[in-house]
Amino acid sequence: MKGRTKKPPVPSVKEDTVRHAIMALLAGEAVSALDISREVRIPEREVYGHLEHIQRTLRATGLRLQVVAAVCGECGFVFHKRARLTKPGKCPVCRSEHISAPLFFIGESVD
Repeated sequence: MKGRTKKPPVPSVKEDTVRHAIMALLAGEAVSALDISREVRIPEREVYGHLEHIQRTLRATGLRLQVVAAVCGECGFVFHKRARLTKPGKCPVCRSEHISAPLFFIGESVD
């Protein structure tokens, strides 16, 4: 027991490589969370956590995670002001559940 020191935790390499793969996809064209999950081979619900982290990381680089808003398939309502990255459940206008998924891509910051 003498002289034993605790080793610092090693960051997970898997998380880092998944985010790099997602960022590479987002740099090409606008893709949905389902497309990302298929390409990177992770569950769709995990994609949203990675996208939030990528969104925070990109702020320091002058780039932004751009979101193409979800659209209601019944009445055409566009979810412009939605802050969450997930697909909405119902349209606030017509209550339809036929909603297209938001698309994501990396673009220049226009602030």
